[in-house]
Amino acid sequence: MSAVGAAGGDSTATLIAALVARHRFKPLPVEGTLFVETYRSPVEVAPGRSAGTVMLGLYCEEPRSESGFHRLSTDEIWHFHAGDPLRLILLFPDGTSRDVILGPDPLRGHEVQWVVPAGVWQAGHLVAGGRFAMYGCTLAPGFDPGIFEGGTVDGLLATHPDREADIRRYSCRETRMG
Repeated sequence: MSAVGAAGGDSTATLIAALVARHRFKPLPVEGTLFVETYRSPVEVAPGRSAGTVMLGLYCEEPRSESGFHRLSTDEIWHFHAGDPLRLILLFPDGTSRDVILGPDPLRGHEVQWVVPAGVWQAGHLVAGGRFAMYGCTLAPGFDPGIFEGGTVDGLLATHPDREADIRRYSCRETRMG
């Protein structure tokens, strides 16, 4: 059990509702996670393209929140903030893959920060048995929908057939935002 809520005895539903209300989380189109953009640099690296963005995300079972497979054309830095461990599934362009566990206990092998390189397919979810995971993502240059591509079952199976179960569970139905 995570430290948040353990001492206070909050039920999982009450805790999740309080986090959603406090941070104003909304579903992210296509990908599916609960998120809120917390910072967008006023500096532009190109017209309409921010120098950097930061978002806060929440994985939980109810309301359902997980990230479908997607890739970005820029690096994305993940930061673990609170709660229970989460799993990032990474599918690399060369056909290899890796699972990364972000969580509160680096002495047990959890990562507290991880860089997903540009062009790597990624999906994420709460580790089984967890109540919630709160995390952040930082991008420089900043996020805009044009750097996003959702991963579909057929496309991902063609390059990573060994990850079929994950691909079928976490693929996107759409490939573009907006």
